[in-house]
Amino acid sequence: MTSTNSVETQAQTQFDHPCPVRDVLDRIGDQWSLLILTALTPGTLRFNELHREIGDISRQMLSRTLKRLEQDGFIERKLYAEVPPKVEYTLSPLGHSFLVPMQALIEWADANHVQICQSRRQHRAQNEE
Repeated sequence: MTSTNSVETQAQTQFDHPCPVRDVLDRIGDQWSLLILTALTPGTLRFNELHREIGDISRQMLSRTLKRLEQDGFIERKLYAEVPPKVEYTLSPLGHSFLVPMQALIEWADANHVQICQSRRQHRAQNEE
């Protein structure tokens, strides 16, 4: 094995994905993750509370996205041994650290959404001619 291959193997062992930006954006840039993280910003919520807060997400997609966010360390899941089972979700320290850049992104999107929509309409109109 050459030293280059050794470095590449070490990098693959250290990180699951060679590009940190793409890896993180793939996770938080999906359709639901930011909405879930935003919903958890005020504090802990149960599954049904999250489902009501977000509204138009299916239960299956909410469950799948929560599992991925927990796997990546953005949220923590606490299961209570009750009947029926009680599960609560809260932001982890990593999730809390993401609130500052997430809020900046949300504010930027709010400030520029009208301009982006206008550009899309203009582009469609030019391409239809």
